Amino acid sequence: MTRPLNNPLDSCLKNRLIPLLILLVLVCHPTVSAQPVRLAPERNHAIQCIRIVSALERYHYLGKKLDDTLSEQIFDRYIKYLDPSRHLLTRPDLQELEKYRQKFDTDLKRGNLRSAYEIYNLHHRRAAERYAYILDLLEKPDSFLSLNSRDFLVVDGEQRPWQPSEDDLRTLWEKELIHHIITLTLDDHNTQTDVSQTLEKIYTTRQTRLSQTTTDDVFQLVMNCVTESFDPHTQYFPPRVSEDFDIHMRLSLEGIGAVLQTEYEYTKVVSLVPKGPADKSSQLMPGDKIIGVGQGETGEIKDTIGLRIDEVVKLIRGPKNTFVRLKIIPAKKSDATTIVSIMRDTVKLEEQSAQKQIKTVISGKRNYKIGIIEIPNFYIDFEAYHRGDSQYKSTTSDVKKLLFELAEENIDGLIIDLRDNGGGALKEASDLTGLFLTSGPTVQIRTKQQMTRLYDEDPEIQYTGPLLVLINRMSASASEIFAGAIKDYQRGIIVGTQSFGKGTVQELKPLGDGKLKLTSAKFYRVSGKSTQHRGVIPHILFPKVYKSEDTGESSLDGALPWDTIPQIPFQAYRSLTPLYTSLMHEFQQRSLQDPGMVYLEKRLAWTSKQERKIRLPLDINARKEQRIMDQQTEIEIENEYLTALGKDPIRTLEDQEPVLNRYKEILLQQAEKIMADMILLTRQQGYAW
Repeated sequence: MTRPLNNPLDSCLKNRLIPLLILLVLVCHPTVSAQPVRLAPERNHAIQCIRIVSALERYHYLGKKLDDTLSEQIFDRYIKYLDPSRHLLTRPDLQELEKYRQKFDTDLKRGNLRSAYEIYNLHHRRAAERYAYILDLLEKPDSFLSLNSRDFLVVDGEQRPWQPSEDDLRTLWEKELIHHIITLTLDDHNTQTDVSQTLEKIYTTRQTRLSQTTTDDVFQLVMNCVTESFDPHTQYFPPRVSEDFDIHMRLSLEGIGAVLQTEYEYTKVVSLVPKGPADKSSQLMPGDKIIGVGQGETGEIKDTIGLRIDEVVKLIRGPKNTFVRLKIIPAKKSDATTIVSIMRDTVKLEEQSAQKQIKTVISGKRNYKIGIIEIPNFYIDFEAYHRGDSQYKSTTSDVKKLLFELAEENIDGLIIDLRDNGGGALKEASDLTGLFLTSGPTVQIRTKQQMTRLYDEDPEIQYTGPLLVLINRMSASASEIFAGAIKDYQRGIIVGTQSFGKGTVQELKPLGDGKLKLTSAKFYRVSGKSTQHRGVIPHILFPKVYKSEDTGESSLDGALPWDTIPQIPFQAYRSLTPLYTSLMHEFQQRSLQDPGMVYLEKRLAWTSKQERKIRLPLDINARKEQRIMDQQTEIEIENEYLTALGKDPIRTLEDQEPVLNRYKEILLQQAEKIMADMILLTRQQGYAW
C-alpha cells in the first residue's frame, strides 16, 4: 500500500506501473534506437539522485544503508533489467563491467551517475547493433538462414549462458531471427516475403524507439534499480509517472478518453472510454491512427508519426473545455486522412470502479438471488477528500451505493470479487471492512518507530447477510487487508487461491519535480498475522490459474520477510469451521462432475506442460508437427467441455473463447454455487449474521 504524505495508501503491484493514460495508454514496444548514442546524466539528475538516496536511508522501513552489499545488488538488478534475455552483453563485457559492482554506493551518494550511464551506453550500442544486423539479414534474400536446422533456441533468457564473444552473440541473434520467422510463418501462413516485410517493420520500429531513449529514461531506470534494491515496492516516479499514478487513484483525468497503443510508427486508437469526450463526439473510432496533434481550434498540427507514445499522450491531454485537433487515418478509409476536433473534458474511468450484478442460482431446489460486487482496485480521490468534498470518489462510497441498490433487489447473499485487485488506498480497505462489521479494529500498522491501529468506529452495518470474498494470486495489499479482516472476524467465507502476499505500506514523498514511493511500514491482521509472503489462505481452495512460484511476493527479489505481532483484542462472530467444512465437502463432490471444473483442471495441466518447454527446435517441420499436435490437444479439451454443456464443438482455435475470461467465469460460477449452499445451510441451521 502507498501513503501520499500522511495518508495510507496501497501501492500497485510491482511491474504494474500505471499506464500512460489519456487515457489508459497501452505501450507495445520498449523504447529503442537506430544509431548508437552516448547519453549522459544532467545536473538535475545528480541533485535528484542525492535526494533519493538520502530519503531511502532516512525513511525506509528497513533502515538500510547504501553500502557495498547493496551496490552489488543494484549492479545485478541493473544488468538484469538491461539484458533479461542475455542477448546483448557478452561474458567479457560483464567481466569488464565488474569494476563498477562496488562503486554504486559511493558514486550515488555523491550524485555521480557516470558509471551507470557507461553501462547503459554499452547496452544501447549492442541493441542498435542487433537491430542493424537483423535488418541487414532481412534486406538480403540470399542471407536467409535455414529453417531446417538441427539446432535449438533456449527461449527463457535466464536459462541461457552469457555468450563468450560478439561472434557468438551474432549466432544467437540469427537463431532468434529463425525462431521469429518460423513463428510468423506458422501463425499467419505467410510467404517468406510477407514474413520478411513484417519483421522489417518490427525491427525498424524498435530502432526508432531505441533512438528516442532520453537521459531521463536512463535516470528513471537507474533510480528504480536503486529503490527496488531496498525492496520491490519502493519506486521513483518522475513527473509523468507521478501524474499517471494520481489518475489511477482518483479514476479521472482531463483529456479525450481514448485507449492508445503503438503500432509500428503510428499511434493507434484501441478503444474509447464510454461516455468520454471522444466517445460522445463520434469522430474517433477504434482502429483510427493518429498522425498529428494540434492545440486549440487553429494551432499548428504537429506530426506524430514515429513519436513516442508518451509524447503523443502529453500533446493530447490538457485542461477541460479546451480543444485538441487530431489528424487521423480512419480505420475504414486507410487511403485518406481527416482532421477531427474534440473538446477535452473530465474523463471518468468508470470501468475501473466497483460494479455490481445479480445472478440467480439454484440450491436445494430453491432459487437464490446472489449479488456480486467486483472491485478492481481500492481507489480514492485524495484531492477532493482533503478539500472536504463530501462527494469525493472512493471505493467505499461506491460500494455503499451498490449495497443499497442490491438491498432493494432483496438479494439472499453477497459475493465481493477481489480477483486481480492489486491494492490501492489503505484507508479504503479499512473503511470497506467497516461496512460489514459493527465496530472494532481492522488492521495494525507498524513503522520503525511505532504501532498504529485503524478502527471501524461506526456501529452501523451496511450488509448483514451471508458474505463470500473471492480472491486469487493477484489479489494484493489492500485486498488482503479486507479479506484477512473478514476471515479473522469470521464474518464470511474466503474462497479462491492464496493471495499475493504483499504486506507492506508505502508513502509518497515529493522529491523535486518527482515523487518517491517508499516502503515505510508493514501491516498486520487483527490476529497479528502478517500477509507478507504468505498472503491470505482461503477457507475453500480453487485450482491455481497463476503459478505461485512465478507470481506473488515470494517470487520478488528483496521482498521483506514474514513475521507476526501480538493479536489485538477483537470480537469475532461465531466459529465458521462447521460451515466451511460442509461447504468444502459439497464443493469437492460437485467439482468431480462439474464440466467447468473438469475442463479447468485439464486445461491448467496442459498449460503447465507447455510452460515447461524452455527449448524450441529451429526446424520448421518439427515445429509445425508439434503445433498440430498441440492444437489437436487444445481442441479436444475445448470440445469435451462444449459437448458437456450441450454446445456445438469448434473446428479451429480461432473459434475458441478467450481462455482467461473463461477461467474467471467458471470460478465465479463455483463461488456462486458455494454461496447458494451457504445460504441454504445457514438458514437450515438458523445462523444469524
